[in-house]
Amino acid sequence: MEAQSIYYAIAILLVLVGLAGIVLPALPGLPLVFAGMLLAAWAGGFEQIGGWTVLALAVLTLVSIGVDFLASAAGAKRVGASRLAVIGALVGTVVGLFFGLVGVFIGPFAGAVIGELVARRGLGHRDLGQATRVGIGTWFGLFVGIVLKLTLAFAMVGIFALAWWTD
Repeated sequence: MEAQSIYYAIAILLVLVGLAGIVLPALPGLPLVFAGMLLAAWAGGFEQIGGWTVLALAVLTLVSIGVDFLASAAGAKRVGASRLAVIGALVGTVVGLFFGLVGVFIGPFAGAVIGELVARRGLGHRDLGQATRVGIGTWFGLFVGIVLKLTLAFAMVGIFALAWWTD
């Protein structure tokens, strides 16, 4: 089998795993998509996919990383979260990555709830209610983040395909 064909097969595999990684949190979704596209461009000698296209794909990948970290915090902030709750959602997102699928969903929620409770300095019924709303807002932010990352992924695939099949 020719080396170029192997590179293309690996590139396709990276893109597919990356697309799955958008929804499955243990995988770095769009960075893997970008790596696959970069490998395909390299395997083709950058003839069909040039430097400007690679740069556009890299920028979209960087935007996706920002979306990843800010989505849960934005969701928490939208429901009136305190600054500590927003920080807690960010910390919970990072810590949750180490606990797989469950950690990625529980981490931001728990971080936001704990941050809100610390900010309110209480465990009363009203405090728990607001902290729970903040946690749910964090989950909503994660959902919006997934939708935005899927949109970016399809934009990347579209840009790549357009560059590949047009001169």
